[in-house]
Amino acid sequence: MSIRGQSILIVEDDPNILEIIKHYLVFHGYDVWGAQSGEEARKMFLEIDPCFVILDLMLPGESGESICRWIRKDMQSNVPLIMVTAKAAEDERIRGLQMGADDYVVKPFSAKELVARVETVLRRTENRCNKITYQGITLKPNKFEVKVNTEVIDLTHHEFQLLYYLMRNPDQILSREQILNELYSTQEKFVSYRTVDVHISKIREKLGAEKGNLIETVRGVGYRFVAY
Repeated sequence: MSIRGQSILIVEDDPNILEIIKHYLVFHGYDVWGAQSGEEARKMFLEIDPCFVILDLMLPGESGESICRWIRKDMQSNVPLIMVTAKAAEDERIRGLQMGADDYVVKPFSAKELVARVETVLRRTENRCNKITYQGITLKPNKFEVKVNTEVIDLTHHEFQLLYYLMRNPDQILSREQILNELYSTQEKFVSYRTVDVHISKIREKLGAEKGNLIETVRGVGYRFVAY
């Protein structure tokens, strides 16, 4: 699965650094969330179930090390995680990796370098996260689950597969013929372009007015899922 559309939680108390990292990651196609304290990090981790965590160790209140232990031991999560810190000593880097970090980045660093490290770790660990997230819509193929923010949306089998197909191909125009070929076997009867239109209408209705509008009609051609 493409790494685009995966959700990343950044835990960084410096708002300027947080915004710079968010900007670069959003530009590269990720769905990015930010937390500036350990308490906020715990709350957001539970809410968004991220595919990746960038964790600053020097946080106000609860430390990044404590959050890392909570993620690995209490939550029993193997989510890919990069530690960020001003501590450059070798024993500190080793300690971070032993705590369960997949990589360790020392401040100061360039945002470009951090994005490159994120993409390297994601390629190495891509089987850990099997979900797609765009603009608050999260789809988990293995669990047959779709959420709008934190609300689970009930879709039929064909509705789910159609939304999955659109989200796997963000910002691409997919013709009705392509959709029919992807979703339906040649033995299924009474399947036509109108069938696709009906499913799209139902999906939009279930996603709600705001999120439903992310599925655009391309007149005379087909549909497109607007990721950005």
